[in-house]
Amino acid sequence: MILEADLHVHTIASGHAYSTINEIMITASEKGLKLVAITDHGLKMPGAPHEYHFTNMITVPRVIEGIELLRGVEANILNLQGEVDMPENVMPDYLDIVLAGFHEGTGYTGKSVEENTQAMIAAIKNPYVHIITHPGNPKFPVDVKQVVLAAKEYHKAIELNNSSFVVRPGSWPLCNQFAKMAKRYNILVSINSDAHVCYNVGENSRAVEMALSAGIHKSQILNTSARKIHQYLNWHKQQAKPVRIA
Repeated sequence: MILEADLHVHTIASGHAYSTINEIMITASEKGLKLVAITDHGLKMPGAPHEYHFTNMITVPRVIEGIELLRGVEANILNLQGEVDMPENVMPDYLDIVLAGFHEGTGYTGKSVEENTQAMIAAIKNPYVHIITHPGNPKFPVDVKQVVLAAKEYHKAIELNNSSFVVRPGSWPLCNQFAKMAKRYNILVSINSDAHVCYNVGENSRAVEMALSAGIHKSQILNTSARKIHQYLNWHKQQAKPVRIA
């Protein structure tokens, strides 16, 4: 399966990643990608960049090394209301794509499957969130079916995260449940590297293997086509427009 884009990549600005934007885009070019989303960690992550990092991304070229760049963030889900650690004015005005997920050390205090599920579904309902990252993290177990059905209702993508199988031990069983449930309910999936060093950009072999094993069709995978990604983001941008009352 050929993926034209990697929608989850971190730079040195995340504090615990190791490559610059230029290094990432050079590697993406060498691997034949067409599009990369730079999605450094949200404000509450230890070592995360300042808000100015995200607003100043407007100065970053749209195309580097022949690869299209999307300006983004991997925000942190903060509470049961699904709030994320990125100001609402920053997300639609400065960023092209918003990922959201659970991370330790960011202030989220949910402890049960029920609470985690509630928080994740609330984040799915957030009009500025496009993709839920590594939902199969065993440290934050959720009710897979409820999350998948919410993603279907709100036309949101669930991520199959290749790095989970390296940095989040025990992720395979829950991730596999997500893959199978995604197939069953025909929801959108985004297969991403979650690269924290340039060499891993576009490295999605295990996540692709999981998707194929679950029977997920190419049409369900968001990042098989840069054009599909733009259509998806544009659709959500239209949905998120505020209603103006005359």
